[in-house]
Amino acid sequence: MTDTTNQGVRNRRIVIVGAGPGGLMAARILQQAGIPVEVYDSDAAVDAREQGGTLDIHADSGQIAIEAAGLSSRFAELARPESQAHRLLAPDGTVLRDQVPMTGEDAAPEIDRTQLRQMLVDSLEPGTVRWGHRVEEVRDSAVVFTDGSSVQAALVIGADGAWSRVRRALTSEQPRYLGVSMVEALFTAARTRHPLIAQLVGDGHMWANGDGKNLVLQRNSQDVIRGYIAVRTSLDWLAEAGLGQSDGRGRLLDANGTVTTDTEGVRALLGERFADFSPELRTIITESEGALPNRPVFALPTPMTWQHRPGITLLGDAAHVMAPFGGNGVNLALLDAAELAQAIITAVRSGSTLDGAISRYEGIMISRGARTGEGANTAMIEHYRAGGPDVDSIPDFDDAAVVWKENAVAYRQSH
Repeated sequence: MTDTTNQGVRNRRIVIVGAGPGGLMAARILQQAGIPVEVYDSDAAVDAREQGGTLDIHADSGQIAIEAAGLSSRFAELARPESQAHRLLAPDGTVLRDQVPMTGEDAAPEIDRTQLRQMLVDSLEPGTVRWGHRVEEVRDSAVVFTDGSSVQAALVIGADGAWSRVRRALTSEQPRYLGVSMVEALFTAARTRHPLIAQLVGDGHMWANGDGKNLVLQRNSQDVIRGYIAVRTSLDWLAEAGLGQSDGRGRLLDANGTVTTDTEGVRALLGERFADFSPELRTIITESEGALPNRPVFALPTPMTWQHRPGITLLGDAAHVMAPFGGNGVNLALLDAAELAQAIITAVRSGSTLDGAISRYEGIMISRGARTGEGANTAMIEHYRAGGPDVDSIPDFDDAAVVWKENAVAYRQSH
């Protein structure tokens, strides 16, 4: 029997909330199949804000989605396979592990967040993304924006991240603090302005692990290094140190209620926390450029479930935000997007039940997100435990690369 909602998809566009990698990937694959779609995002433009550092795109998830979107060649032009290098240091600067990828290794090449987002935006029809639209709520079949305007939709896809407004239409669950905060570090023109840090990082990633604290740096394109100065601490540690008023999410507010950062105050606190690290490693704190913003780590419960509701669904962090340990977040978002888009395409072309297809997608996506999220969250807590992590328990990149590639083969054989 033909599903009458399929006619709605043809006559009223699918609305995606969130122009991150997942939302844009879903839009790309839907457009390739001729299905109308609109993407709404609160950013004023694709490059309106800093988007963070680099992403490792895994062979068994993110790369599968990129292939489905017909963007593998463009991705290969932008990606940096050499940045799969991994270096692990002790607090005194001793190198504990130094892995360099073999020539031709493509299990998890890196790409800057800005490059990935721009690649996906460029792949869409002009005007697909409607910038400057902040969502207030999803009400019935309408997406309502903070300016009072709204759009009707046959299907609303929430791809709007950890603090999703779309998710509120399905559940009251919100992300919970995992006990680790990560202060963002930045170094531009690294080879000339920060040669010691460039040497520490090499071509890829560097970790220096201590007692409940960690220095993480990643090579980006254009001689930029980004990373985090991370500590196991209370959510409001900066406010408790007298640097401002807490907003309840680990950020500081000034007297006017505006989000702010006391950069030198944060730098001083971090200097105290990392006093037992080598002078060379502490230059990461003293030389970091920018405002040193605090990024607490939040995660949704695992499993994160909700009662299926026709006409609305979620993908990526909106459905299963997790600790960044293992780099799974963006990869799952891309794979979620590809599978959801294909489920919609198959239903529309066959005349089968669209709602049934989305319900089946949710079952698979929720299960996968729960399994991966539980592993990532547990690993994050273990990594920042008192006394420091067990170095032997830290995943070896070469071993992980084999698993990613084997999983990719198995996935393609089963789909």
